[in-house]
Amino acid sequence: MKSPTRTVPLCVFVLGVFLAPAAPRTILQRPSAASQKQPAVGGRVECGALPSKVLGRNVRFCAVLPPSYDAHPEQRFPVLYWLHGLGQDEQSFVNAGGLALLEDLRGQNRLGDFLLVTPDAGHSFYLNSRDGSMRYEDFFIREFMAAIERRFRIEPERAARGISGVSMGGFGALHMGLKYPELFGSVSAHSAALMEKPPEAMTSGARLGFLEDVFGWPVDRAFWERNSVFTAARHAPLDRDWKIYFDCGSDDDFGFDEGARALDRLLTSRGIRHEFHLYSGGHGWGYFARHLPASLEFHWKAFRAVQKSSGL
Repeated sequence: MKSPTRTVPLCVFVLGVFLAPAAPRTILQRPSAASQKQPAVGGRVECGALPSKVLGRNVRFCAVLPPSYDAHPEQRFPVLYWLHGLGQDEQSFVNAGGLALLEDLRGQNRLGDFLLVTPDAGHSFYLNSRDGSMRYEDFFIREFMAAIERRFRIEPERAARGISGVSMGGFGALHMGLKYPELFGSVSAHSAALMEKPPEAMTSGARLGFLEDVFGWPVDRAFWERNSVFTAARHAPLDRDWKIYFDCGSDDDFGFDEGARALDRLLTSRGIRHEFHLYSGGHGWGYFARHLPASLEFHWKAFRAVQKSSGL
């Protein structure tokens, strides 16, 4: 039975989801220098900043290095690029307890060793803005990944590279994962900010601040369509060995469960293999924390298959 459509007031939409509470800062503080290393039980976290010619500034990042990274200096590792939501930053995953989660899952033999890297993306939606002043997608694809994979010992192949995220970051992960299948062997998202069409209030009415910085005001519908996850899904090649996971709360505060259902239907209609779950819950770190283990294990299984085929 089709679920009734929920209407989310624009003020709630803007101030709630896209300025969602930042992850609790329980483990790390923002580094004061351009580069900083911090020890962690069983591994370590390295935070720093990379210069970007595309953006004309430095971009902060954090990398969670696995326990064996320093112990085996000749070994290369898979990498998971993890994209934060809006109102968060490059340290949100770690500050919310992500480091402890990785260690717990490894202690239970549910995960092996891979790097997790998360960049600061501000309110970019991981896109090139409509006016071209903020080309974050170009930065990420052309500069960031290459710089990270030179800086750290990462397996230089598609199957050893995954992308994941939450909320705005879930949108970014699905967008880039579907648009650049030659780069990512596995893709996942939790509570991705999925909307088939822009909310009506984005086409008229009050100015939208940071949203219009990305999408224009009134929203440029052609730009929205070009950068839609649904457009990427409609044009995704069918000859790929797709590994896609996404989930959403059935009572998502901003109706993103409707977008998730629509994406599930679209991928199914095209015969693109994927795993989709609709779980009880709303939108926020409480929901993300319950389901992050599923996406991390999903990526590890993809990475492990590569390692086995390589005899590692």
